[in-house]
Amino acid sequence: MRTKYLLIAVCLAAALFALSGCGAKETGSRDNLVVIANAFPPTLDPVMINAAASAEIYMQIYDTLFAQDFETLVPYPSLVESYRFEQDDAGNTTRLRLVLKRGVLFHNGEELKASDVKFSLDRAAASQHVSHIAGSIEGVDVLGEYEVMIRMVAPFAPILNNLAHPTMSIVNEKAVTEAGSSYAQNPVGTGPMRLERMVVGYSIELTRFDGYRGPAPRIKDITIRYIADQATAFLELETGGADILINVMPQDIRRVQADPNLRLARSADLRLNYLGFNARKPPFDDPRVRRAISHAVDTDALVQAVFQGVGNTGTAPLSRTVWSSAAGTLPQYEYDPELARRLLAEAGFPDGFSTHIYSTNDRPDVRDTAVVVQGMLAEVGIDADIQVFEWATYLDLTAEGEHDMFLLGWTTVTGDPDYGLEIFHSRSFGPGGNRTFWANPEVDRLLDAGRSEIDVDRREAIYLEAQRLIHAEAPIIYTQEGEVTVGLRANVKGFTVDPARHHPYWNVWFE
Repeated sequence: MRTKYLLIAVCLAAALFALSGCGAKETGSRDNLVVIANAFPPTLDPVMINAAASAEIYMQIYDTLFAQDFETLVPYPSLVESYRFEQDDAGNTTRLRLVLKRGVLFHNGEELKASDVKFSLDRAAASQHVSHIAGSIEGVDVLGEYEVMIRMVAPFAPILNNLAHPTMSIVNEKAVTEAGSSYAQNPVGTGPMRLERMVVGYSIELTRFDGYRGPAPRIKDITIRYIADQATAFLELETGGADILINVMPQDIRRVQADPNLRLARSADLRLNYLGFNARKPPFDDPRVRRAISHAVDTDALVQAVFQGVGNTGTAPLSRTVWSSAAGTLPQYEYDPELARRLLAEAGFPDGFSTHIYSTNDRPDVRDTAVVVQGMLAEVGIDADIQVFEWATYLDLTAEGEHDMFLLGWTTVTGDPDYGLEIFHSRSFGPGGNRTFWANPEVDRLLDAGRSEIDVDRREAIYLEAQRLIHAEAPIIYTQEGEVTVGLRANVKGFTVDPARHHPYWNVWFE
């Protein structure tokens, strides 16, 4: 069985290589870093989408109030000079007083002021796309030119983690107001790089911001090119047409390791890839059907076939890289096609049924996973048609609930389980991340309790119980716990891996 799916993966890889083109060119100036990514960002306005492709650019051009240490995942002040928590009139710790750094400039020359912070956080809290990140904020009071008070709806343990999230980037009120609906194409931040030029669907060019508050970026210009075909993208790295390839496919890892002109940056990340069900659509509103498919999909074989051993097979709603993950403690949905057929019969589908799987042509792992899952489902009588969409359309359709089944991933960007489990809360239906539209009142209650609990041990117990309930109802099938695999030219130095995959490029240099 597993050999069969490994052969599928080999054929997919061979087809991609056969379709790839050559014609790579040298990067030329060593002042220009060329990075290749596979999905063009849908927007550069932080509150308009919570997507990795956009966050990768947010990281370069914006700052957040707090930033996150890549190794410890502990947040630290970024735009903030000092801060302290305060209690409200009822004695609850629901206030966060921030004093901002002075002299911080936006790319348009405006100085960062408290009014910009209020404007940015108010925008985030009002956005349906990121309200699950900013939703704990009741309001922001301006106390002076460089001082604000953030008022929380209730005590919120991971507030500093959430303020470090890329969608909480601080924007310039004047720039947003003047640009209006075109702001997403004309972003203005306080980050080390500023937008120079954008060719939609093809490339984004960034240049050093000379007014940056911190040490000057080591690199002057960054060109990020977007190539969906991974074989073509790898050839660009291999032949010197690019300096960094942010996602080396498993089948290309050995080629990187064998090439003296290349090297590989590799480490576990915070991502969990999954197969999701639309729980508000029959027959996926029946947990027996979801459990049946969970037994019909051999996730070990899938990870080996598609990811070829990169990362780990998922076993819980949180990746094991996130604290309080239940990985290794939950009873697993073992691969058992016969049990899957019995559960389908109990649910009223003794002969199976027809459905569709949403996939995207911008993510090779998603596309290949869909093919493997399609074959596995066919063996238990489920005819799954694969429908392929461009990435931005794919996100829109799954947010609107048009799908039956879909393939996606969720990265616990903040490093806190509150964020990682948000895709299972009813408040996050659609754009907020819960694209399964599954909800459980007890899980909602536990997740609400976890975010307001300050004691770490009690928080962990709450999240472990929430994961147990989620696992029992199977709104998703965990496929792979992610692993960063970035390809670099050997002369590229200073590259730092972000476990959330929002890698900073500005301190890279060439040897």
